[in-house]
Amino acid sequence: MKSDSKRDALNTINRRQWLSTSAAAALGGIIGTSQPAARAETESGASGFRFCLNTGTIRGHKQPIDREVEIAAQAGYQAIEPWMDNLQRYLQSGGSLKDLRQRLDDGGLTVEGAIGFISWAVDDDSQRAKAFEQAKKDMDTLAQLGARRMAAPPAGLQQRMETERIAERYHQLLELGDRTGVTPILEFWGKHPAIGKLCTAVSIAVESGHPKACVLADVFHMYRGGSPFEGLRLLSAQAMPVLHMNDFPANPPRDQANDGHRVFPGDGVGPLPEILRLCLAGGARPVLSLELFNQEYYKQDVMEVAKTGLRKLKAVAAKALA
Repeated sequence: MKSDSKRDALNTINRRQWLSTSAAAALGGIIGTSQPAARAETESGASGFRFCLNTGTIRGHKQPIDREVEIAAQAGYQAIEPWMDNLQRYLQSGGSLKDLRQRLDDGGLTVEGAIGFISWAVDDDSQRAKAFEQAKKDMDTLAQLGARRMAAPPAGLQQRMETERIAERYHQLLELGDRTGVTPILEFWGKHPAIGKLCTAVSIAVESGHPKACVLADVFHMYRGGSPFEGLRLLSAQAMPVLHMNDFPANPPRDQANDGHRVFPGDGVGPLPEILRLCLAGGARPVLSLELFNQEYYKQDVMEVAKTGLRKLKAVAAKALA
């Protein structure tokens, strides 16, 4: 009896130590030092930033994903962030992941993330189970392309939910990512009832207790949801590996703005150089991924849109580093 009690006590202590270590690791990943940023600067050249094309920017041009890869490479980007539905259409039409991976390698592109809308956090057990099955399939597909991450937005959630409950499900998704090699990056949507602000996403990431927890910030979503840009100063390089870049006009007002109002970096009123300086101040040097959904840009030549976006991204980054 005494032996059993001693063993139970030891198991309790070990569990507490594990939880403490996991939480500390997660917190260390969210709020860290500037050393990773210095390393990133060495790896990415003098500018210190890497530039990525989120294919939502050219989504309205309705290009197949292999062509989107060519466009990103020819325009001069270093990375791409594809949308899962376009990748799935490519595969369904007989496309080869091996061939697509070769196109990425030939173009010098990394896959920094991917955009999908899996309902991983919903309360319905059956719906959530199907979402995790789909997440596993998507992660396995992305792993064959050498992808590093996959967005985990609050798709399917229609109401407020306790951050602790979302954090448990995000932890499960991160564990799935551990098995596939593709990390789910927690995305927040401005004005979303459950995950609508940077502070909420960070809280969920910390509460998850997973050392690879990270947040996908977006300039427009921060503006739309009222997240102070100053909060970016608190995030480490691991906590914010990718930043969706865009700008917003003075009109319409914030409460009437939608994704279609996003404009090229520097063409709106957003304090983009200061936003990047805040990232640098916290030790982050995220991949800058251009994500726009502007109907007027969809009417323009696709290569011109891609090139213009990269040129304006680089101009903002240069101002931030000046």
